[in-house]
Parts: sequence; C-alpha cells; structure tokens
Amino acid sequence: MRVRVRDSAMMRGVRIGTWNLAGRWSAAHRALLLDADCDVWLLTEVNEQTSLPGYALHLSQSLAARRRRWAGVASRVPMASSPDPHHASAQARIGATTYVSSVLPWRSARSGPVWVGDRHADRTSNAVDDLLLRLRPAGSLVWGGDWNHALSGREYAGSAGGRAAITRALGELDLAVPTAELPHAIDGLLSIDHIAVPAGTAASARRVSAEHHGKRLSDHDAYVVETDL
Repeated sequence: MRVRVRDSAMMRGVRIGTWNLAGRWSAAHRALLLDADCDVWLLTEVNEQTSLPGYALHLSQSLAARRRRWAGVASRVPMASSPDPHHASAQARIGATTYVSSVLPWRSARSGPVWVGDRHADRTSNAVDDLLLRLRPAGSLVWGGDWNHALSGREYAGSAGGRAAITRALGELDLAVPTAELPHAIDGLLSIDHIAVPAGTAASARRVSAEHHGKRLSDHDAYVVETDL
C-alpha cells in the first residue's frame, strides 16, 4: 500500500476527517468539527443530538449505547445514504465516491450480535469479512473510522490477528492509509483512528487535538486527510 504525500499547503482537494466522539456532544465538539473545515467527516460513537450547520448527516441504524450510534457520515454536499454494511458502520455515496465509517472491535469487546467470534482476532476478522462482502463500489472508496488497531508498532487496543485482517482487507480493496504513522493522544502510541483512500492518491494527514480549555472532548483525537481524490 502506498500513498503519495504532498505538503498540505500546496494542495486543496477533498478534506476528510474522522473522529470518535465517545458519545458526547457540545458546542465545543461542534466548533472543533467546523474549525477543521472538512468536506466529509467519518464519525464514530455519535451522539444522536449531533448536528453540524451546513452538513448533511447520515447515522448507522444500530445503537452502540443509549442515544449513541456506532457511526455516521457528514457531508457538505448532497449524499445518498446506503444500507449499513455492518452493524457498527455507516455508508454514504457522495458523487462518484462511497464513504464508509466503521468501528472495529477493541480487545475487551464481547462476542454477540455485533462482534462474532470467540477470540478478538476472530471478532475483527469476521467484521472485516462482512465489510469486504459489501465494500465493492463502482467508483472510488474511502474507508475510515475507529478501527481500534494501530497499523504498525505496539498493539494495545486490538490484536496481531485483528491487525492482519485489516491489512489484508486494505490490500484487497487497494487502499492506502495516510493516518497510519500519526500519533495517538497517548504519548508513544500510534493512532487507532484511520482514513484509507485509493492507493496512489496524493494525500497529506494530520492530527487535531481534541481538547478545549485544557479538557478532553473525547479520549480520541481527530484526524484529517487532504487528498486529490
């Protein structure tokens, strides 16, 4: 998987963000999302009160918790929502591109209707396989969200087997991940929130600290990719 990286100051194509909102919502959350100036947001753990002026918002049908949807796609331009490709994913088509926002299982996630399998690696592999059956759009694909896995280095949220399943899926979908080497909010760790774009696409990526007046808005930072998609 390769992605060509350019200086973000030299390009303004499509700006795509991802953020796990941890089920929270406030004026500060709205301000961070608007200040990042993204064309599309791939959101996860989305409070049902979430609303963004100037954006259409499509949320997954399934609840992650009370008043909290697993995932959502927000777009500045009209989009066509599609059936959820997995309980913990949301999908929408914007122009010629399909955007998918997913939560993948974390290490302590329990087996059940959403996560199927005895071991964490099995639960991740089964979720990824379900997505692979449905992520075959006619045009381009952008897939992101909270995958609960770093893609290199120390693995603390997921498992080696889960990472292997994700890496295999990225190869099959011919996607590259410009967020792969960005840091996590926890020093010394790499991001588990990602945005994958078609391989060979020029892209730059950055982290956006999810703090407001010294307080965390979420235990996840936001991540933004700018691409010539």
